[in-house]
Amino acid sequence: MRYIEVTVNTPEEEIDLRCQQMADMGAGGFVIENEADFQAFLENNHQYWDYVDQELEDKFKGLSRIKCYLTDDEEGLAVLRSIKAAYGDVETGFVEDSDWENNWREYYKPIEVGEKLVVVPEWEEIPQDGRLPLRLDPGLIFGTGSHATTRMCLAALEGFAGAGVRVLDLGCGSGILGIGALVLGCDSCFGVDIDPKAPEVVLSNAALNGIGPDRMKVCAGDILADASLRAYLGGGYQLVLANIVADVIIPLSAMVRPFLAENGVFICSGIIEHRWVETEAALKANGFAILEHKSEEEWHCFVCR
Repeated sequence: MRYIEVTVNTPEEEIDLRCQQMADMGAGGFVIENEADFQAFLENNHQYWDYVDQELEDKFKGLSRIKCYLTDDEEGLAVLRSIKAAYGDVETGFVEDSDWENNWREYYKPIEVGEKLVVVPEWEEIPQDGRLPLRLDPGLIFGTGSHATTRMCLAALEGFAGAGVRVLDLGCGSGILGIGALVLGCDSCFGVDIDPKAPEVVLSNAALNGIGPDRMKVCAGDILADASLRAYLGGGYQLVLANIVADVIIPLSAMVRPFLAENGVFICSGIIEHRWVETEAALKANGFAILEHKSEEEWHCFVCR
């Protein structure tokens, strides 16, 4: 089915009023594109990233508009006429109905990582190439294996994974790193993420790989702010993983040591090019020796002890 995409350029202070007016006309499913809201979102969530693509910022520059989608039939056209009569400054286009939720899957294919693993989407066949398959359906949570930071972490942990190794995955996202460690033979993994959806996603992904809650545990919480959570996670982990961002890894570097067993290894990534020097300095200041430093596509990964 075809839909009419309706864009109404709107002064910021009138967005709520016009949404109500358009709803009264019969429109619904509003999308608000507003530069002020976009900048506020970035400011309130800056701990999750170290940069924002300039193209994305440019896309929102000066924007203040409402979008809605109407059925391309007489009923939808009647609503469109009302909207045009009310506001005048209206742009229209057409979009075809599609499976919005699942279209992205066609671009997500098996990804070889390091020397041993291949990350395989749940809906794809497992390649018969001798690599260990890591099944994954990330949903809306970060961690598909396609990003350089994730690939570097998975490749780095290959050298430390094996029987007898307990793993702690801080900022576990989809669970890809911890599950990868278990696929590589580690005994158990405890994951934690600030996203409350993470536990369900991680345990679901673990089950895709035949891994139960006896080996993969996960909880939601803020590792930096919650001392009781850090105490709950305990210590004695031979391998601690953190694929987050520099703004988290820098303060986290002062908290990781109690998690580690003697001679345990801390692998951290998610560090953009212009932040690696201060991240390395923080790691060293907190007593870590840098065993390995890799970079790929302007991202950096440290292996420390």
